[in-house]
Amino acid sequence: MSHRVSSWGRGRMAIRTAILMMAGAAPAAFAQQAPVEPEAAKAGSDPTQLEAVTVTAERRRENIRDVPISVSTLSDENLAVFVSNGQDVRLLAARVPSLNIESSFGRAFPRFYIRGYGNTDFDLNASQPVSLIYDDVVLESPLLKGFPIFDLAQIEVARGPQGTLFGRNTPAGVVKFDSAKPSFNREGYVSTSLSSYLTTNFEGAINLPLSKEWAIRASGLFQRRSDFVDNQFTGINNNLEGYNEGAVRLQALYQPSKDFSALFNLHTRQLDGTARVFRANIIEPGTNDLVDGFRRSEVSQDGRNEQDLHGTGGSVRLRWNVGDYSLHSISGYEHVVSYSRGDIDGGFGASFAPPFGPGFIPFPAESADGLPKHQQLTQEFRVESNYSGPLNFQGGLYYFFEDITIDSFNFDTLAGGVQNGYAVQEQQNNAAAVFGSVTFELTPDFKLRGGLRYTVDNKNFVAEQLQSPIGAPPTGELYANPDDTDLSWDVSGTYKLTPTISAYARVARGFRAPSVQGRLLFGSTLSVARSETVLSYETGIKADLFDKRARIAFNLFRSEVDDQQLTAVGGAANFNSLLNADQALLQGAELDFKAILAKNLLLTLGASYNYTEIRDAGLAVAPCGSGCTVLDAPGTNPGTVVIDGNSLPQAPKVTGNFTLRYGVPVGAGEAFALTDWAYRSTVNFFLYESVEYRGKALLEGGLRAGYLWGDGRYELAAFARNITGTTRVVGGIDFNNLTGFVNEPRLFGAQFKASF
Repeated sequence: MSHRVSSWGRGRMAIRTAILMMAGAAPAAFAQQAPVEPEAAKAGSDPTQLEAVTVTAERRRENIRDVPISVSTLSDENLAVFVSNGQDVRLLAARVPSLNIESSFGRAFPRFYIRGYGNTDFDLNASQPVSLIYDDVVLESPLLKGFPIFDLAQIEVARGPQGTLFGRNTPAGVVKFDSAKPSFNREGYVSTSLSSYLTTNFEGAINLPLSKEWAIRASGLFQRRSDFVDNQFTGINNNLEGYNEGAVRLQALYQPSKDFSALFNLHTRQLDGTARVFRANIIEPGTNDLVDGFRRSEVSQDGRNEQDLHGTGGSVRLRWNVGDYSLHSISGYEHVVSYSRGDIDGGFGASFAPPFGPGFIPFPAESADGLPKHQQLTQEFRVESNYSGPLNFQGGLYYFFEDITIDSFNFDTLAGGVQNGYAVQEQQNNAAAVFGSVTFELTPDFKLRGGLRYTVDNKNFVAEQLQSPIGAPPTGELYANPDDTDLSWDVSGTYKLTPTISAYARVARGFRAPSVQGRLLFGSTLSVARSETVLSYETGIKADLFDKRARIAFNLFRSEVDDQQLTAVGGAANFNSLLNADQALLQGAELDFKAILAKNLLLTLGASYNYTEIRDAGLAVAPCGSGCTVLDAPGTNPGTVVIDGNSLPQAPKVTGNFTLRYGVPVGAGEAFALTDWAYRSTVNFFLYESVEYRGKALLEGGLRAGYLWGDGRYELAAFARNITGTTRVVGGIDFNNLTGFVNEPRLFGAQFKASF
């Protein structure tokens, strides 16, 4: 029996009402307030200098130049531009060096990669080596990682192992989201945009001081896109690719004195739409080109497509200042339920049940995954010293608990979509850690840091196939109970070459706990991947240049991953299995640059080179069952190919990003234009290499032009996203036919924003 989440219709009114209340309350609340000065005009600021950037990559607020880690930030206008057109978290791909994000679930299930290091597993129990931290709480489930981007103060991307101070599975790095927090000022904003395909994006926030001790901040987002893809098989126009998504976050700050504060956070998300639209045989055999006559607005499918998700969560963050120490407590709870069903073969009919198409369809494939049960609890206690001398430290305890149930369904498309397969997975994961970090200032110019983290991780897993699509008997309950302990560490040093130039070096060891894969719809065995570890070396330089008119960060790195957990996706069946590679090599370079080129002309530039290589002479996987052109040598076992020497999947060698903004005073305001571009080079979709399943290089650009007035409080702008109209296959399904899915379409639109 299918488990389903609450419908969008029952949830959207509450979200819309909350957002509209904020929009309506904001003007009344702030009508009597003094105008907010633009940042460049505030006392002590200089519009000809870049403002200092502070980050919390080391769990303390520090100038980014002093942190011995490769870290990038997104904030202010650039971040607002990227999220103004209804996109989800995948928009961050290539926006900072070495970051890639992709998904075969659409908006619901993003997969993160840093320096080419990630996981292509599409099972709802997938473990990822990139940790996403939202308001100091780790989000472990891939379904939690798609929480929308709105009302944020900053996004940080810390590259390389972060296993000492952060909580869960961080051997590749951390993506850290920090919401705008309540303050004791009356302020807020509303922003609305409308673009192609009736894509709407409404965002707003209101911040109110209730007393000298209490302040609240309410923020919300509503996004919608109409279905715009016609189904040629059913004859139903505007049938696919639409969505409705809403999210609300409520925060309350209690601060009776400078020595104590409590920050309460409640949030919810509701998504209703279509799952990722798979398209049968869109790749020209023997190439990685789209077939002639491909039309983004058309498909021909005979299966159902639907997706809905509902998530809620909350946290309590407490801070005490006691003499020379700060004590922190972070308590988090997350809950998400979801259901996603799609036509996996991407076409209609089958070779044994004509008519069929587009192209050759060997057999129909229609399946669904649901998460009817999920809860995550986290607790961290941390003490931080604030000595005036050369030595400081921080340390603490961390606990993580997750309990999930996953339903997997298969449907007989040719029989009207009746269910003919069902399997279930259940897992409980307990993990605990003790950690500490010490900073010692040897001289005013030379600072050393070191940290340790001891982790205990245990999983209790059971899976069962109750109904087989191919008529096999039920499997009965299958069990796995992997557990492990590990000691992660890092050592780094920072040396100030001049007051504005710092060099650093870092060595770090990271760890990812064992993983279990029990996707049994088309299988009868579990696969368990043992723990992976990574040893990373990094050195770099960070500098403020030309009297703070420019800022640069450049680094070189090399990482060796032992027993890397990989996922063999697809092949000859709709099945996943885990395996360990003896070793994987990651090495390259990263650059961040920002400069005021001239008055009112601002440039940002980011670039990375990432070389990845799987090193395991005997490692082989099953290649595609869809007739692709495989480039790897045959393995010892029939029907396999050797992947030794291949690059990691979804790992572009080169990424780059570029923005340029120019403003001109006009009347009492400013006219401006901004362009932004993101590039990633070619990628392999799977562990094996083939001609067809190699994604072409992707370059996408945006353009925005508008007018600011009222001391920067009001903005009206026109924009375009993917302005060149580039269409690329960005992922594939390889067990049936040459199925693929494509990037976001070109959009034109307009936006209005008012701040109070």
